[in-house]
Amino acid sequence: MNVCIFRLSALGDATHVLALIDAIQCDPISQHWRIIWVLGPGEAKLVAGLPGVELVVYNKRSGLKGAWQLRKELSRLLNGAEFDVLLQLQLALRANLISRLIPAKRRIGFDAARSKELHSLVINERIASSAGPHVLDALLGFLTPLGIARPAVLHWPLVIPAEAHAFAKTHLPAGKRYLVLSPCSSHALRNWLPERYAAVANFASEQLGLMPVLVGGKSEIENAMAAAIRAHLRVQYVDLVGKDTLKQLLAVLARADVVLSPDSGPAHMAQALGTPVVGLYAATDTKRNCPYRALHLCTQHYANASLQFLGKPVEKLRWGQRVEREGVMALISVDEVCALLERAASGNRLS
Repeated sequence: MNVCIFRLSALGDATHVLALIDAIQCDPISQHWRIIWVLGPGEAKLVAGLPGVELVVYNKRSGLKGAWQLRKELSRLLNGAEFDVLLQLQLALRANLISRLIPAKRRIGFDAARSKELHSLVINERIASSAGPHVLDALLGFLTPLGIARPAVLHWPLVIPAEAHAFAKTHLPAGKRYLVLSPCSSHALRNWLPERYAAVANFASEQLGLMPVLVGGKSEIENAMAAAIRAHLRVQYVDLVGKDTLKQLLAVLARADVVLSPDSGPAHMAQALGTPVVGLYAATDTKRNCPYRALHLCTQHYANASLQFLGKPVEKLRWGQRVEREGVMALISVDEVCALLERAASGNRLS
């Protein structure tokens, strides 16, 4: 059977998809299945080396021309045949439209309550309503139409090359404990205040013996955030902002004792590697978006944010609705994050 998995972005969601793929591959029913994953270029770098899956990259910036090239590439891979199954794992309008270019007999999508942006028009089957609020719970709902039971234990098959481990070992040598700060989300209004990040980093070093490690990309917003945090640090730290690749970042996250992050890809990547994550949530729903298995280590201000910034109780919000408003992340205090950090630092790594 030929199965197409369609999920273009982002890094956190790609990490969730890994758990779904692993569950599929571990079931004997899939022994002779061919799995092709259509995803974005950054996500392809993250999951490169994933065994048993063919990656087909589509760049959203390539527009209609790129979409037709995607169709041609998929047709070439299947010798003109259609897929037996398409798992349409993305709800965004552009993703829904592009997915129509992928010929498939069964087009499985989300339940009606989650459908939006023409999603219902590009599928012919739905998963059942999810038993849990988390994004990953919804994705695991795609197992049932495939005849696969949800596994008791989830695994995220991230591949980290030896070179990346060597990079992490060089910058985070043995003999110390590390707090990795990944302070930026792809949405600026989900980011915490730099002076509060620094206050927590100072506490981590002085009270918990954790060496702060700053990570991030090369964008203007990430460099500005890092500079603002550094201006308030009074302790020794490691600065890796703009200096690592995605695979090297994975190795750094794997080597960390704790990771501090807002709603972002690195938070989910760290969780997948078994590293405790203190998550900062106010603009988005903690129960839906937090690192899986890490709810007890995350702030939960979404309900307060809904009342204060939208004037309505959280029960009135649709699944996945954000409260991305100026000042919403200021609802999170330094003291509560320090308390969560202390809990995370005293616990065990996730298995």
